[in-house]
Amino acid sequence: MTDVTLRRTQLATPASDEGMMEKAASSDADEVFLDLEDSVAPNAKPDARGPLVEAANTHDWSGKVLSYRINGIDTQWWYDDLIEVVSEAGENIDDIIVPKVKGASDIHTVENLLTQVEVNAGLEVGAIGLEPQIEDGEGMHNVHEIAHASDRLSSVIFGPGDYSAAMGTPGLDIGQFPDYPGHYWHYALSHCNAAAKSAGLPCLDGPYADISDEQGFRESCSNARMVGCDGKWAIHPSQIEIANEIFAPDPEVAERADRIVEAYAEAMEEGKGAVSVDGQMVDEATNKMAQEIVARAKAADIL
Repeated sequence: MTDVTLRRTQLATPASDEGMMEKAASSDADEVFLDLEDSVAPNAKPDARGPLVEAANTHDWSGKVLSYRINGIDTQWWYDDLIEVVSEAGENIDDIIVPKVKGASDIHTVENLLTQVEVNAGLEVGAIGLEPQIEDGEGMHNVHEIAHASDRLSSVIFGPGDYSAAMGTPGLDIGQFPDYPGHYWHYALSHCNAAAKSAGLPCLDGPYADISDEQGFRESCSNARMVGCDGKWAIHPSQIEIANEIFAPDPEVAERADRIVEAYAEAMEEGKGAVSVDGQMVDEATNKMAQEIVARAKAADIL
Protein backbone atom coordinates (compact mmCIF):
# COMPACT_ATOMS: atom_id res chain seq x y z
CA MET A 1 0.00 0.00 0.00
CA THR A 2 1.41 3.37 -1.00
CA ASP A 3 1.56 6.43 1.21
CA VAL A 4 -1.24 8.92 0.71
CA THR A 5 -0.93 12.71 0.76
CA LEU A 6 -4.32 13.90 1.93
CA ARG A 7 -5.86 16.78 0.01
CA ARG A 8 -9.34 16.72 1.53
CA THR A 9 -9.26 20.50 1.81
CA GLN A 10 -7.44 23.18 -0.16
CA LEU A 11 -7.77 26.37 1.86
CA ALA A 12 -7.75 29.40 -0.44
CA THR A 13 -5.86 32.31 1.15
CA PRO A 14 -5.15 35.73 -0.45
CA ALA A 15 -1.42 36.36 -0.61
CA SER A 16 -2.10 40.05 0.03
CA ASP A 17 -3.54 39.34 3.50
CA GLU A 18 -0.78 38.61 6.02
CA GLY A 19 -3.20 37.88 8.86
CA MET A 20 -5.15 35.30 6.87
CA MET A 21 -1.95 33.53 5.80
CA GLU A 22 -0.83 33.29 9.42
CA LYS A 23 -4.17 31.79 10.45
CA ALA A 24 -4.08 29.38 7.50
CA ALA A 25 -0.78 27.94 8.72
CA SER A 26 -2.41 26.83 11.96
CA SER A 27 -5.61 25.55 10.35
CA ASP A 28 -6.65 21.91 9.92
CA ALA A 29 -6.59 22.14 6.12
CA ASP A 30 -4.60 19.43 4.36
CA GLU A 31 -3.38 21.97 1.81
CA VAL A 32 -3.16 25.74 1.89
CA PHE A 33 -2.68 27.71 -1.29
CA LEU A 34 -1.59 31.33 -1.13
CA ASP A 35 -3.32 33.06 -4.00
CA LEU A 36 -1.85 35.62 -6.37
CA GLU A 37 -4.66 35.32 -8.92
CA ASP A 38 -8.38 36.02 -8.48
CA SER A 39 -8.31 37.09 -4.82
CA VAL A 40 -5.72 39.84 -5.45
CA ALA A 41 -6.58 43.05 -7.32
CA PRO A 42 -4.59 43.66 -10.51
CA ASN A 43 -2.79 46.72 -9.13
CA ALA A 44 -1.83 44.76 -5.99
CA LYS A 45 -0.49 41.60 -7.62
CA PRO A 46 3.23 42.50 -7.79
CA ASP A 47 3.23 43.71 -4.17
CA ALA A 48 1.52 40.51 -2.96
CA ARG A 49 4.57 38.39 -3.81
CA GLY A 50 6.57 39.80 -0.91
CA PRO A 51 4.08 38.88 1.83
CA LEU A 52 3.67 35.45 0.22
CA VAL A 53 7.42 34.82 0.38
CA GLU A 54 7.53 36.07 3.97
CA ALA A 55 4.63 33.80 4.98
CA ALA A 56 6.13 30.76 3.24
CA ASN A 57 9.48 31.28 4.95
CA THR A 58 8.37 32.21 8.47
CA HIS A 59 5.20 30.28 9.35
CA ASP A 60 5.14 26.61 10.34
CA TRP A 61 3.55 24.67 7.48
CA SER A 62 4.45 21.21 8.76
CA GLY A 63 1.72 18.62 8.38
CA LYS A 64 0.18 20.26 5.33
CA VAL A 65 0.88 20.88 1.66
CA LEU A 66 1.89 24.49 0.96
CA SER A 67 1.16 25.71 -2.53
CA TYR A 68 0.51 29.01 -4.24
CA ARG A 69 -1.44 30.02 -7.31
CA ILE A 70 0.25 32.05 -10.00
CA ASN A 71 -1.63 34.18 -12.49
CA GLY A 72 -2.54 32.62 -15.82
CA ILE A 73 0.16 32.32 -18.46
CA ASP A 74 -1.80 34.70 -20.71
CA THR A 75 -1.18 37.52 -18.21
CA GLN A 76 1.71 39.91 -17.63
CA TRP A 77 2.29 38.70 -14.07
CA TRP A 78 2.77 34.93 -14.18
CA TYR A 79 6.51 34.71 -14.93
CA ASP A 80 7.45 37.09 -12.11
CA ASP A 81 5.02 35.21 -9.86
CA LEU A 82 7.06 32.10 -10.54
CA ILE A 83 10.58 33.58 -10.64
CA GLU A 84 10.34 35.78 -7.54
CA VAL A 85 8.50 33.36 -5.26
CA VAL A 86 10.43 30.21 -6.19
CA SER A 87 13.78 32.02 -6.09
CA GLU A 88 13.10 33.36 -2.59
CA ALA A 89 10.89 30.67 -1.01
CA GLY A 90 11.21 27.59 -3.22
CA GLU A 91 12.54 25.38 -0.41
CA ASN A 92 9.23 25.78 1.43
CA ILE A 93 6.86 25.50 -1.55
CA ASP A 94 5.38 22.10 -2.34
CA ASP A 95 3.20 22.92 -5.36
CA ILE A 96 2.24 25.65 -7.79
CA ILE A 97 -1.38 25.90 -8.94
CA VAL A 98 -1.61 26.89 -12.60
CA PRO A 99 -5.00 28.44 -13.43
CA LYS A 100 -6.94 28.32 -16.70
CA VAL A 101 -4.88 25.52 -18.23
CA LYS A 102 -6.07 24.87 -21.78
CA GLY A 103 -3.66 22.15 -22.90
CA ALA A 104 -0.50 20.22 -22.13
CA SER A 105 1.61 22.98 -23.71
CA ASP A 106 0.57 25.35 -20.90
CA ILE A 107 2.05 22.93 -18.37
CA HIS A 108 5.20 22.57 -20.47
CA THR A 109 5.59 26.36 -20.58
CA VAL A 110 5.40 26.67 -16.80
CA GLU A 111 7.57 23.61 -16.23
CA ASN A 112 10.36 24.86 -18.49
CA LEU A 113 10.61 28.17 -16.66
CA LEU A 114 10.29 26.49 -13.27
CA THR A 115 13.18 24.15 -14.05
CA GLN A 116 15.44 27.07 -14.92
CA VAL A 117 14.47 28.93 -11.75
CA GLU A 118 15.21 25.84 -9.66
CA VAL A 119 18.62 25.47 -11.27
CA ASN A 120 19.50 29.14 -10.79
CA ALA A 121 18.29 29.10 -7.18
CA GLY A 122 20.19 25.93 -6.32
CA LEU A 123 16.97 24.00 -5.63
CA GLU A 124 16.30 20.35 -6.33
CA VAL A 125 14.98 20.17 -9.88
CA GLY A 126 11.52 18.66 -9.98
CA ALA A 127 10.79 18.96 -6.27
CA ILE A 128 7.99 21.51 -6.76
CA GLY A 129 4.79 20.02 -8.11
CA LEU A 130 2.22 21.52 -10.48
CA GLU A 131 -1.57 21.51 -10.09
CA PRO A 132 -3.45 22.43 -13.28
CA GLN A 133 -6.85 24.06 -12.87
CA ILE A 134 -9.47 23.24 -15.53
CA GLU A 135 -11.68 26.25 -16.08
CA ASP A 136 -13.05 26.33 -19.64
CA GLY A 137 -14.22 24.14 -22.50
CA GLU A 138 -10.81 23.83 -24.12
CA GLY A 139 -9.22 22.72 -20.88
CA MET A 140 -12.02 20.22 -20.28
CA HIS A 141 -11.64 18.86 -23.81
CA ASN A 142 -7.89 18.40 -23.26
CA VAL A 143 -7.95 17.34 -19.60
CA HIS A 144 -6.63 13.83 -20.29
CA GLU A 145 -3.52 15.10 -22.07
CA ILE A 146 -3.12 17.77 -19.37
CA ALA A 147 -3.18 15.12 -16.63
CA HIS A 148 -0.33 13.28 -18.38
CA ALA A 149 1.66 16.39 -19.35
CA SER A 150 4.39 16.13 -16.69
CA ASP A 151 5.73 14.00 -13.88
CA ARG A 152 5.47 17.12 -11.71
CA LEU A 153 1.68 17.01 -11.59
CA SER A 154 0.28 16.33 -8.13
CA SER A 155 -3.45 16.94 -8.69
CA VAL A 156 -6.06 18.10 -11.20
CA ILE A 157 -8.42 20.86 -10.01
CA PHE A 158 -11.85 21.76 -11.39
CA GLY A 159 -12.71 25.48 -11.24
CA PRO A 160 -16.51 25.93 -11.38
CA GLY A 161 -16.53 29.74 -11.36
CA ASP A 162 -14.62 30.48 -14.55
CA TYR A 163 -15.97 27.28 -16.09
CA SER A 164 -19.52 28.58 -15.58
CA ALA A 165 -18.60 31.84 -17.27
CA ALA A 166 -16.91 30.03 -20.16
CA MET A 167 -19.91 27.72 -20.65
CA GLY A 168 -22.49 30.51 -20.51
CA THR A 169 -24.41 29.03 -17.60
CA PRO A 170 -27.03 31.11 -15.73
CA GLY A 171 -26.56 32.40 -12.21
CA LEU A 172 -23.93 34.29 -10.28
CA ASP A 173 -23.22 32.00 -7.32
CA ILE A 174 -20.07 29.90 -7.72
CA GLY A 175 -20.64 26.18 -7.32
CA GLN A 176 -24.40 26.46 -6.83
CA PHE A 177 -27.29 25.48 -9.11
CA PRO A 178 -30.00 24.44 -6.62
CA ASP A 179 -32.83 24.23 -9.16
CA TYR A 180 -30.99 21.89 -11.53
CA PRO A 181 -32.60 18.41 -11.61
CA GLY A 182 -29.60 16.43 -10.38
CA HIS A 183 -25.92 17.05 -9.70
CA TYR A 184 -25.04 19.99 -11.94
CA TRP A 185 -21.30 19.28 -12.02
CA HIS A 186 -21.56 15.51 -12.50
CA TYR A 187 -20.12 15.43 -16.02
CA ALA A 188 -17.37 17.99 -15.43
CA LEU A 189 -16.16 16.42 -12.19
CA SER A 190 -16.43 12.85 -13.52
CA HIS A 191 -14.47 13.81 -16.62
CA CYS A 192 -11.75 15.58 -14.62
CA ASN A 193 -11.59 12.72 -12.14
CA ALA A 194 -11.27 10.08 -14.86
CA ALA A 195 -8.39 12.04 -16.39
CA ALA A 196 -6.70 12.53 -13.04
CA LYS A 197 -7.05 8.89 -12.00
CA SER A 198 -5.75 7.70 -15.38
CA ALA A 199 -2.50 9.48 -14.40
CA GLY A 200 -2.61 8.32 -10.78
CA LEU A 201 -3.51 11.80 -9.49
CA PRO A 202 -6.10 13.11 -7.04
CA CYS A 203 -8.91 15.27 -8.38
CA LEU A 204 -10.09 18.30 -6.42
CA ASP A 205 -13.35 20.22 -6.66
CA GLY A 206 -13.35 24.01 -6.53
CA PRO A 207 -15.14 26.48 -4.27
CA TYR A 208 -18.68 26.77 -2.95
CA ALA A 209 -19.17 30.50 -2.56
CA ASP A 210 -21.99 30.72 0.01
CA ILE A 211 -19.98 30.30 3.21
CA SER A 212 -23.15 30.66 5.33
CA ASP A 213 -24.81 27.66 3.63
CA GLU A 214 -23.34 24.75 5.58
CA GLN A 215 -25.83 22.22 4.22
CA GLY A 216 -25.25 23.31 0.64
CA PHE A 217 -21.49 23.00 1.07
CA ARG A 218 -21.91 19.59 2.67
CA GLU A 219 -24.02 18.40 -0.29
CA SER A 220 -21.47 19.82 -2.73
CA CYS A 221 -18.69 17.90 -0.98
CA SER A 222 -20.77 14.71 -0.94
CA ASN A 223 -21.57 14.96 -4.65
CA ALA A 224 -17.90 15.44 -5.51
CA ARG A 225 -16.89 12.53 -3.29
CA MET A 226 -19.53 10.30 -4.91
CA VAL A 227 -17.90 10.67 -8.32
CA GLY A 228 -14.45 9.94 -6.87
CA CYS A 229 -12.98 13.36 -6.11
CA ASP A 230 -10.43 13.44 -3.30
CA GLY A 231 -11.03 16.91 -1.87
CA LYS A 232 -12.49 20.38 -2.29
CA TRP A 233 -11.54 23.99 -1.83
CA ALA A 234 -12.41 25.78 1.37
CA ILE A 235 -12.76 29.54 1.00
CA HIS A 236 -13.45 30.04 4.71
CA PRO A 237 -12.10 28.19 7.77
CA SER A 238 -15.66 27.13 8.66
CA GLN A 239 -15.69 24.83 5.62
CA ILE A 240 -12.55 22.90 6.58
CA GLU A 241 -14.04 20.54 9.16
CA ILE A 242 -16.91 19.57 6.85
CA ALA A 243 -14.65 18.77 3.90
CA ASN A 244 -12.17 16.89 6.07
CA GLU A 245 -15.01 14.74 7.36
CA ILE A 246 -16.67 13.99 4.03
CA PHE A 247 -13.51 13.29 2.05
CA ALA A 248 -12.20 10.88 4.70
CA PRO A 249 -13.41 7.27 4.74
CA ASP A 250 -16.30 6.45 7.05
CA PRO A 251 -14.84 4.71 10.14
CA GLU A 252 -17.09 1.64 9.77
CA VAL A 253 -16.24 1.35 6.07
CA ALA A 254 -12.54 1.74 6.90
CA GLU A 255 -12.68 -1.04 9.46
CA ARG A 256 -14.43 -3.35 7.00
CA ALA A 257 -11.87 -2.46 4.32
CA ASP A 258 -9.11 -3.35 6.75
CA ARG A 259 -10.70 -6.75 7.36
CA ILE A 260 -10.99 -7.30 3.61
CA VAL A 261 -7.31 -6.51 3.02
CA GLU A 262 -6.21 -8.87 5.77
CA ALA A 263 -8.55 -11.69 4.69
CA TYR A 264 -7.59 -11.38 1.04
CA ALA A 265 -3.88 -11.45 1.88
CA GLU A 266 -4.43 -14.67 3.83
CA ALA A 267 -6.44 -16.12 0.94
CA MET A 268 -3.67 -15.33 -1.51
CA GLU A 269 -1.15 -17.12 0.71
CA GLU A 270 -3.41 -20.16 0.65
CA GLY A 271 -3.68 -20.00 -3.14
CA LYS A 272 -7.31 -18.83 -3.21
CA GLY A 273 -8.51 -16.22 -5.70
CA ALA A 274 -11.46 -15.03 -3.66
CA VAL A 275 -12.72 -15.05 -0.07
CA SER A 276 -15.93 -14.20 1.80
CA VAL A 277 -15.88 -11.28 4.25
CA ASP A 278 -19.01 -10.25 6.16
CA GLY A 279 -21.07 -12.41 3.81
CA GLN A 280 -19.76 -10.67 0.67
CA MET A 281 -17.49 -12.24 -1.93
CA VAL A 282 -14.15 -10.46 -2.17
CA ASP A 283 -11.89 -10.67 -5.24
CA GLU A 284 -8.91 -8.69 -6.49
CA ALA A 285 -11.05 -5.73 -7.60
CA THR A 286 -12.63 -5.49 -4.14
CA ASN A 287 -9.20 -5.80 -2.56
CA LYS A 288 -7.91 -2.86 -4.59
CA MET A 289 -10.83 -0.70 -3.48
CA ALA A 290 -10.26 -1.76 0.12
CA GLN A 291 -6.54 -0.99 -0.06
CA GLU A 292 -7.30 2.53 -1.28
CA ILE A 293 -9.73 3.12 1.59
CA VAL A 294 -7.31 1.73 4.17
CA ALA A 295 -4.50 3.95 2.91
CA ARG A 296 -6.69 7.06 3.11
CA ALA A 297 -8.05 6.05 6.53
CA LYS A 298 -4.57 5.59 7.96
CA ALA A 299 -3.46 8.94 6.57
CA ALA A 300 -6.49 10.56 8.21
CA ASP A 301 -5.80 8.75 11.54
CA ILE A 302 -9.07 6.83 11.28
CA LEU A 303 -7.25 3.49 11.42
